Amino acid sequence: MFNIISYIIFLAVSSYITVDVGRRCYHAGIYYLDYLIHDPELCLTINRILLGCYYLINLGYIAVSLTTWTPINSAEQLLAVTAVRTGNILLILCVLHYINLFTLYFLRKKIILK
Repeated sequence: MFNIISYIIFLAVSSYITVDVGRRCYHAGIYYLDYLIHDPELCLTINRILLGCYYLINLGYIAVSLTTWTPINSAEQLLAVTAVRTGNILLILCVLHYINLFTLYFLRKKIILK
């Protein structure tokens, strides 16, 4: 019973965070891409590809992480396991965001130098 409650809490929180962060990065990212690339059509295309990849990676990780949970036997374990799993999602979001930023920044430097 505790596993089902934990799954529901985890899916609700992590899905909300994934969709909200994706939406915010999509809307704010267009300005960053326009600053880096200076081509509105290319910026929109790259932004859509980044959003799609972002959703696939995060929702895939959420689905895979559900299969590796150990049985939960108490309310304390429920909170601990759910918090750790949600924290992992947040860390992955941060890492992916900064990888994207640095990659685009270094690609821009490489394009400018040519």
